[in-house]
Amino acid sequence: MTERELFYRYLGLPSFSPVALDIVKAEGIYLYDRFGNQFTDLVAGISVSNVGHRHPRVLDAIRDQLDHYLHLNVYGEFIQAPQVRLAERLAGLLPEKLDSVYLVNSGSEAMEGALKLAKRFTGRTEIISFTDSYHGSTHGALSILGNEPLKNAFRPLLPDTRLIEFNNYCQLEKISKRTACVVIEMIQAEAGVIAAEQYFIHQLKKRCARDGALIIVDDVQMGMGRTGKLFSFEHYDFVPDILVLAKALGAGMPLGAFIAGRKMMDTLAFNPELGHITTFGGHPVSCAAALAGLDLLLSEQLIGMAEEKGARFEEKLMSHRAISDIRRRGLALGIDLRNPEYRAPFMQAALDNGLIIDWYLFKPATFRIAPPLTITLEEIDQACEKLLGSLDSIMPTN
Repeated sequence: MTERELFYRYLGLPSFSPVALDIVKAEGIYLYDRFGNQFTDLVAGISVSNVGHRHPRVLDAIRDQLDHYLHLNVYGEFIQAPQVRLAERLAGLLPEKLDSVYLVNSGSEAMEGALKLAKRFTGRTEIISFTDSYHGSTHGALSILGNEPLKNAFRPLLPDTRLIEFNNYCQLEKISKRTACVVIEMIQAEAGVIAAEQYFIHQLKKRCARDGALIIVDDVQMGMGRTGKLFSFEHYDFVPDILVLAKALGAGMPLGAFIAGRKMMDTLAFNPELGHITTFGGHPVSCAAALAGLDLLLSEQLIGMAEEKGARFEEKLMSHRAISDIRRRGLALGIDLRNPEYRAPFMQAALDNGLIIDWYLFKPATFRIAPPLTITLEEIDQACEKLLGSLDSIMPTN
């Protein structure tokens, strides 16, 4: 059997319509398939490869760690240099109240830990999240996801959860002294890049402070430089009580984290002890890669250039007649097609032109542009030429 046949025969798949490219190599912003075709990655593995694929400095850090050790013991038992150095580095880049880093494997697991921490610290049970929010697909994360079609088949889910409308400050009145936490994306990703309004965040802070509810910011997709700031909440006059990171945090390796104050985080260590545990969380190779990736983001001006690069895409694409709207924060764009029927032919045309694009979960006529932050202006121009050609090819001639 070929690898393609094995893929369909033995892998559990999340859908019946995968792109199914047979990729054998990745480098920078490019992927290469078994037949020698080159593809420009315009989604960075869904906001994972912010420093590009296989960056030499990330590979060097991984190789160096391989010479020392791999897994040693469950998380939090042994002192492991990559873990403690990464935690120190993150805490040094965050506001003072976020000084305790719990390392896990993924964004979903980080969200699970954050939800448990909020309930443990407050002694409350109600969790509030927003319509069109995405926080992962594990049981707890799915319970607060803001899209009913994705979760209905798995009910009953976590009890005492409530959805309210994003950017509707009147609905913040539903926060009460029963509320353990409010979970929010500062820029909703799967809704097609919808940013929280400044006044809405001001009212959210005010309401949560009044009732003693915690605020959890899910920065899994929009963190690590994607929006032109290292963390998306930095666009606002605001510091969350708990921050959730993953995806680009590991610079291509699996890694997540939930971050809070030391006093709050310590509540997971007693009554009961081992309130949150993970075997592979903070794997030393992933942490070594994360440290290298973080240094790259900060030293190579990748974050500072995200705004200019994102604006370049927007400027090149906004006038095409197939596009009705573009929303953007930094180098994250949500581009609405004027006609939902353009989706399938445009996807195929882009692929035929060597471009990897993707669609937002809750916006089936909106495509994602979120390439590695390492993409150059020249590469953006080349990609836009192909995108425009792909759009031209699907437009009616009359």
